[in-house]
Amino acid sequence: MPEPVTVVGIGADGWEGLSPAAQSAVVAADVLMGSTRQLGLVPGDGFERVAWPSPLSEALPGLLSEYQGRRVCVLASGDPTFHGIGTTLTRLLGADAVRVIPHPSSVSLACARLGWPQDEVQVVSLVNQPVERLHPHLQPGRRLLILSRDAQTPAQVAELLTDRGFASSTFTVLEQLGGPAERIRTELSGDVDALNVIGVLCQADAGAPLLPTVPGLPDDAYESDGQLTKREVRAVTLSRLAPVPGQLLWDVGGGAGSIAIEWSRHHPTCRAIAIERDSDRAKRLERNAVSLGASVAVVLGKAPDALHGLETPDAIFIGGGATAAGMVEACWEALAPGGRLVLNGVTLETEALIARWYGELGGDLIRLDVQRASAVGTMTGWRPAMPVTIWSVTK
Repeated sequence: MPEPVTVVGIGADGWEGLSPAAQSAVVAADVLMGSTRQLGLVPGDGFERVAWPSPLSEALPGLLSEYQGRRVCVLASGDPTFHGIGTTLTRLLGADAVRVIPHPSSVSLACARLGWPQDEVQVVSLVNQPVERLHPHLQPGRRLLILSRDAQTPAQVAELLTDRGFASSTFTVLEQLGGPAERIRTELSGDVDALNVIGVLCQADAGAPLLPTVPGLPDDAYESDGQLTKREVRAVTLSRLAPVPGQLLWDVGGGAGSIAIEWSRHHPTCRAIAIERDSDRAKRLERNAVSLGASVAVVLGKAPDALHGLETPDAIFIGGGATAAGMVEACWEALAPGGRLVLNGVTLETEALIARWYGELGGDLIRLDVQRASAVGTMTGWRPAMPVTIWSVTK
């Protein structure tokens, strides 16, 4: 657009809370865009007011094109580049075409009210995510600031905390921060304003399971029919897959989904696609992903045919069906340079396949033996699990 789009952050304190520079940008606009609530905070009639349509993401390019050549000012909640429209516009138009005038974010205001250091707070946005995405962040002693979708979010968060064994946590709802109707409370009673942030100081109840984001969750954290990569093998496998923030994993032969789930729990921006041919297992995998707060998309189908058309992965784990014709070839072809492939085998047939590909592509080859203590009559002895051969290679 010839004229840069100006994005002005505005808080619950409205027009009076804007800096002189922000007020001048609004007054100078030909077109003022924002939510109906935000537009209502600004006085004057020297500009055309345009309320956001729904869904905004699909309509935004056309909306900007419609008003091309006019001075456009966009209102955003708080800091526009913090989970806001400022980031979307910059991605769409480029940094040179967007001018941002920030306002204190809701996180800044919440930390000021709670006396929390911002650098020790984990911010979780539930604006466009299900409440279950909180699960990986529920760790003893962790401070969470949760950006709510609407007035129902605090009750949903409170219910999840109770179900997960964190009912003892300190729970604070902060509404209309910075505005004349600001309210802060630690109990849910009566109506909650839709403009709210939730503060949680996590405290685990007695007996609550510890589910960290490092690889190797307890096996009983998963619903399974036995098709589950066991805890110790899972930890070693994920160390070879090397989860990196923002990257995508294919979990081929997903089973219970433990590899895909723990990849995704490593960081909020990690994603996984699990390919599973059995419909019952696929549904079970989806339940596991929800209960552990992981971003996993499940594809029902038989690999390698089901791999066609999927987004290019950064890493691939073959946990089942490795001996299917063309499986390793299809996975290797799908990887971009720098991508990691890990294949686990327990049968002689899979080990023979691994040996052939190891000879052709190289990589790292290990065999993992795990023994667990268990009762032998009135005493205790070691019971070995089946040894697992793990082949890993970087393209």
